[in-house]
Amino acid sequence: MQTTFSAWNINKYGGPEVLAPVTRDMPTPGDAEILIRIRASAVSRADGMMRSGTPRFARLFLGWSRPRAGLAGTCFSGEVVAVGCNVTAFKVGDAVFGEAGLRFGANATHICLDADGSIVRKPDTLSFEEAAVMFDGAMTSWHFLTRVAKVKPGEKVLILGGSGSLGTAAIQFALALGADVTATSSARNGELLESLGAHRVVDYAIKDVLPESADYDVIFDTLGVATFSAAKKALAQNGRYVCPVLGLALLRDILLSRLGGGKRAFFAAAGMEPPASHREQLAEILQLVEENRFAPVMDRSYPFEDLIEAHLYVETGRKRGNVVVV
Repeated sequence: MQTTFSAWNINKYGGPEVLAPVTRDMPTPGDAEILIRIRASAVSRADGMMRSGTPRFARLFLGWSRPRAGLAGTCFSGEVVAVGCNVTAFKVGDAVFGEAGLRFGANATHICLDADGSIVRKPDTLSFEEAAVMFDGAMTSWHFLTRVAKVKPGEKVLILGGSGSLGTAAIQFALALGADVTATSSARNGELLESLGAHRVVDYAIKDVLPESADYDVIFDTLGVATFSAAKKALAQNGRYVCPVLGLALLRDILLSRLGGGKRAFFAAAGMEPPASHREQLAEILQLVEENRFAPVMDRSYPFEDLIEAHLYVETGRKRGNVVVV
């Protein structure tokens, strides 16, 4: 029986070069835990921010001087290889996907997690690579559009950064919710966004993506490339600006916009939602997968040992959809 597993460690905050391969003793699942053989794991912009410790106030949760958890990676898919004596929800051989949360360690060959955590069974309609990214761009975008912005049929939605993992998911979700969808990208990615069904694609290099009186009901700034102050002119009277990248300016705008009514700024830490909420939202997304109304967009797949190269590619800002290591 295998006694060790491989993973990637982060001893200090910094660029991709701080990632280091390590070998650890294979964990034995506790009474309420499951051991998973990882088949694919995501490499996202959020993973890079956690590796670099940015924004700096995030270190209050990650560890101030160095990452407290040590190991890299949050989202994964794989197969259950051992279960604790009290586990009834999963059995050995089940294909699953999920996220490790603040425990991290998904960029590894194995991971041991609570069986009642943010883990669900993988449907046959998703490959391991596709399933590994569902907790990143897909669930985050679904959470922002349905729980935060509460998009309604017929509303006008602008997606800033339409070609990344969040953007490509958000286009499909906004359409499924019945919205009129505009998305931004570079010229090279315009065709991709059109193929996903966006009603309009705006090349941010040659056109103002936030025109005055555009009357968008929702602006989803997937990358934090704008500000609420800049977006207000393009929002309808009761429009919502939502962004998953929290900074001091956004925090200020959230607080101030609560006082004035009308146009509002919002942030939510989708990954910090309780596991029951994660499983509920994933069930909704998987229903869209079953109906052929959503499919994660995949860019590149790297060998597990090339995690540094995967991080370097993500940091170019040119990825289209999702990146995984296998």
